[in-house]
Order: sequence, then structure tokens, then C-alpha cells
Amino acid sequence: MKTIQFREAICEAMSEEMRRDESVYLMGEEVAEYNGAYKASKGMLDEFGAKRVIDTPIAELGFAGIAIGSTMTGNRPIVEYMTFNFSLVGIDQIINNAAKIRQMSGGQFKCPIVFRGPTASAGQLAATHSQAFESWFANTPGLKVIVPSNPYDAKGLLKAAIRDDDPVIFMESEQMYGDKGEVPEGEYVIPIGVADVKREGTDVTIVSFGKIIKEAYKAADELEKEGISCEIIDLRTVRPMDREAILKSVKKTNRLVVLEEAWPFGNVATDITYLVQSEAFDYLDAPVVKINTADTPAPYSPVLLAEWLPNSDDVIKAVKKVMYK
Repeated sequence: MKTIQFREAICEAMSEEMRRDESVYLMGEEVAEYNGAYKASKGMLDEFGAKRVIDTPIAELGFAGIAIGSTMTGNRPIVEYMTFNFSLVGIDQIINNAAKIRQMSGGQFKCPIVFRGPTASAGQLAATHSQAFESWFANTPGLKVIVPSNPYDAKGLLKAAIRDDDPVIFMESEQMYGDKGEVPEGEYVIPIGVADVKREGTDVTIVSFGKIIKEAYKAADELEKEGISCEIIDLRTVRPMDREAILKSVKKTNRLVVLEEAWPFGNVATDITYLVQSEAFDYLDAPVVKINTADTPAPYSPVLLAEWLPNSDDVIKAVKKVMYK
């Protein structure tokens, strides 16, 4: 094993797949000459050249469409958005073309493409740069949605996403690019749609994904001091969701808290709540509690942002609520 940063895990995954398959290429704003806005493509231009690592204009709709069209001629593009907030400019291409090509062509065309970049808040970036769109994309049949929380998962899942024959939304975090973690020296791929139990526990299940799961880890450490054992499940893939992993854990702990950095209406946590009440209702000893951001655009003020964003104290309160403590 070696210890590398999250950004390095992303770069390794893309580079390894580009060496393996000449049809894979990367395009996006600043991915080439500048080594990526977050240095996640550092050195790739030097290795693969300007035909496979392509700097684009600030035109998300245009280069998303070019990339999707190239899948129909045998390519496997990786499209980097500087932030998924900017993907809204190209969302017509993602929803109406990438997600539907296979069905609308009667299976004649597949669409092996990865759209990747940071999601959700990253400090004081204000309302239009602090949005989590996982549930938006996961709501669309034809798309797969991956949100890793550490370098190991990021590398293995990105390699799987690049090899997949369907469009994949791969969401990272600006605040995780510098995170360090152990990654195997050799080749490995993590299958899409498989959750991971990051921490075994007996009293309550906490389901989360992405950078916000760190708050669950902090809460679990504090709760352990009070004799409360938390089991933490990292979804890793939002769609397809590992429903069996969630149900298995809830049937063991009999309590569920869902932590998600997203607005409270119609999100991933809502779907998980429905899943558990419909398929594991008799195992529940308390109502499910979900923790989300406040139902407002993200504020710029650091004081208001701290109140808007879920934290470990919110998780502790939720766990004690389902524990009736």
C-alpha cells in the first residue's frame, strides 16, 4: 500500500485507464496546460498529448455535447467540470442525450462517458457554488451516480466508471482533494453499486456518502465514549444503490440515521427512508431520522454556513433521538 492524496488517486485512475485503452480521453476547462483546476490531471498532458487531454473553452453545453457524440464513434471520454454547479449549463446534454442514447437507439449505441468534478459546498463559495446535485442526476434512468469519500474508493470506482458502458456521474469534493489515504500499489477496481461498512456497530446504523460522512465518524467516536455503538455505511454509489447493505444493517441495529449534504426535500435520504419503512418496518425500534442542510440556498457568511451545514453535533442529537436518550 502507498499513501497518496485524493487528487492523486483521481489522476492515477484516469492515467492508468488511458494507458490501457486508447479510446479514453479527458476534456474540460484547464485540464491540460494548467494540470487541472485542482491539479487532478497533473502531468497528463505531458504523457498523453493534446489530442487526449483537451483544454476547452468555458462552454459546458458545447463540450458535453462533443464528448457524448464521440461515444457514438467508439470513444470513452472523461468530462471534467470545474464544479458540478457548472454542469447545469450542460445538463440538457446529460439528461436528454447521454442518459437516453442507449434506449432511444434501440440498443444500437451505448454511451460510455464519465462526467466528473466537485459537488456540494466547499467553504465560503456562496449559493451558486455550493449545491449538491446527486439526487437530481440519480433521479434520471440511464445514469449511474458515484460519490466517493476517500482516495482508495475514488481510484477504484473511477476506474470502474471509465470502463462502464453507460454514462456515469462521478462526484468529488474540493475539500477532499488534499485528503490522504492508503491505496494499493497494483491494479484494483471497485464494482459500482456496492456500499462499504466503514465501521461495525450494534446500536444504530448511520448511512452517508461523500465528504459529509466525516461528520458521522466524529460523532461515532464521541458516542462510543457514552457506550453507544454506531455502524457507519458509506454508500459510495448513490445509483445503483446497495439496498441490501442498508437493510441488513438496519435489521441488526434496529435504528437508522441518514446523513446527507443536500436540501431536505426529495433527496437520497428520502429514498432510503422509504426503502427501510417499506421493507424493514418491523425491525425498526424508532422512526428514521434524516439529517440535511437547511432548506435555503447556501449562505456566504461563515456563521450562517456553519448553521446551514450538517455537523457531528447534529448526528449525535439524531442518534440519541432514535436511542430515546
